[in-house]
Amino acid sequence: MKITYFQDTDTLYIEFRAGSVSETRDLDENTLLDLDAEGQVVALTLEHASERADVPHFSYEQVAA
Repeated sequence: MKITYFQDTDTLYIEFRAGSVSETRDLDENTLLDLDAEGQVVALTLEHASERADVPHFSYEQVAA
């Protein structure tokens, strides 16, 4: 998983796994979902990210099963 924030365009790109994108779906005006050929989620793009998420205060936690 890779998360990239582009400050110049205020875009947050979350790549869940590496793969070729075969389709991009608009979930709303500022949210894009990238899918591979099998329909599995590859990535999510959020435009105007600082208005929609608390981008500067990102944290990650992995919880054991």
